[in-house]
Amino acid sequence: MHRRQRGAALYVVLILMLVLAWFAISTSRISGQQLQLVGNSQAEHQGIVAAQRAIDSTISSNEFSKDPTGVAGIPIETDVDADGSIDFTAKLEPKPNCIRVRPIKTMELDVSKEGDRVCLQSSGASGNLITIPGVAVAAGDSLCAASEWDVAAAAADPKTKTSVTVHQGVTVRLVASDAKNYCK
Repeated sequence: MHRRQRGAALYVVLILMLVLAWFAISTSRISGQQLQLVGNSQAEHQGIVAAQRAIDSTISSNEFSKDPTGVAGIPIETDVDADGSIDFTAKLEPKPNCIRVRPIKTMELDVSKEGDRVCLQSSGASGNLITIPGVAVAAGDSLCAASEWDVAAAAADPKTKTSVTVHQGVTVRLVASDAKNYCK
């Protein structure tokens, strides 16, 4: 009876070692897949940030109100990890599309805000504000207009093969004459 038990213990230990090896291999594969998923998610998030940065820097440019198509055609490079090499290149594609333009009424403006005062300056040489002391004139259009744009930016990283597109609607205050030129 002792001889049969010695052989059985060897088989039990071999089976236990095979089960433990299978668990170790499975754990290694699962952790590798999880690492891949996290890396992909991070690259996608970085691409979204690069595309959003392209939209923000383009629409906040003073040149956007003068030549939106020209400014939007310039690719914007982003170094996400600050290693000195460009990680993402974003470009506004398709070109920004002006959906509508609405004149800003003088009564909507606040004379105490510098950005609003620009819209209230007369077109005369003196550059005086069109105001009643302390109050904006309540009738008529100002020199500014609110333009609504449909803007999309595509960002790509050739290294990770990540490509994302961010689509956004924005309102930009423009000089009324510029708005008429670019919002047709």
